[in-house]
Amino acid sequence: MRQLSSLVARLPYPSQTVQRALAVAAIVTQGGIGVTGSVVRVTGSGLGCPTWPQCFEGSMFPVQHPEYHALTQWIEFGNRLLTGVVGIVAALCVLAAWRILLDHPSRTRLVKLAWAMPAGVVAQAVIGGMTVLTGLLWWTVAIHFLASTVLVWLAVLLLHAFGEGDERPRWRLPASGRVLLVALVAALGGVLVAGTTVTGAGPHGGDPDTPRLQAPIETLAFVHGSLLVVYLVVLAMLGMQLLRTGATPTLWRRYAVTWLVALAQGGLGSLQYALGVPEALVSFHVLGSALVIVATASLWCAARDRGPAVSAAPAGAEPQVSAAR
Repeated sequence: MRQLSSLVARLPYPSQTVQRALAVAAIVTQGGIGVTGSVVRVTGSGLGCPTWPQCFEGSMFPVQHPEYHALTQWIEFGNRLLTGVVGIVAALCVLAAWRILLDHPSRTRLVKLAWAMPAGVVAQAVIGGMTVLTGLLWWTVAIHFLASTVLVWLAVLLLHAFGEGDERPRWRLPASGRVLLVALVAALGGVLVAGTTVTGAGPHGGDPDTPRLQAPIETLAFVHGSLLVVYLVVLAMLGMQLLRTGATPTLWRRYAVTWLVALAQGGLGSLQYALGVPEALVSFHVLGSALVIVATASLWCAARDRGPAVSAAPAGAEPQVSAAR
């Protein structure tokens, strides 16, 4: 470990711009891999590579095969390759956080969040392998998606961690407001889980022969939509709390963006259902879910203050302190 630390110490200290760019890249890649995964599903390419970690027995790459169309092979294989991009970005986040830690030993929380990125990539690779080896059973696909949602949330926390301190969080909301914020996150979790059941019973299973969840899709869609209504009601209650107690401009901006994204996602979901779940709208809906997560996580971060960042510059240099207020 000491040898690794000495190698990391030779790296240039990451500027604030680099820190932010890496964290934004983590958000984009963690959310983007979910979108490309939906493309695999709606094109029926989930078993284009029927084995794991190889594409075919004895080959890491697609090969000509009478039972598997070349296009579906390459769609699935391309999604697997994107995992490598996610892994590279995750590794760069760790290196940046580690380099910062060497100059600022108090930044352990930042390093833990950074390490969550490659750990998530490994976990997703294992879950993805399980998904393929079980023939794309709907609940394995659901776990695969839900793991991505957690990683998107953590990537947003990482972005904010680069630009804030490590003090005990001081909430900008009263106790009742914090309860509403926790309820908002719980409602979002419910919406996402319910959405996976709708997908599990829907027409896009990733492969024509994949068993589907045997439940009325109308009922599942109603539950999914009802939980979104709960999310919006809690969001409205949070807004009334902000009006009574006051809020920073940043918090109000995050709140407004959360409303816009959530309403757009709800409208898209309703359109998707009314049109019979066309393939293109499925991927846009997955993208929308990632944006709702990003907006909600950003609202969460704006609701508390961890003090100014102490790692904007190397130890001994004049720091350019910046913190969201």
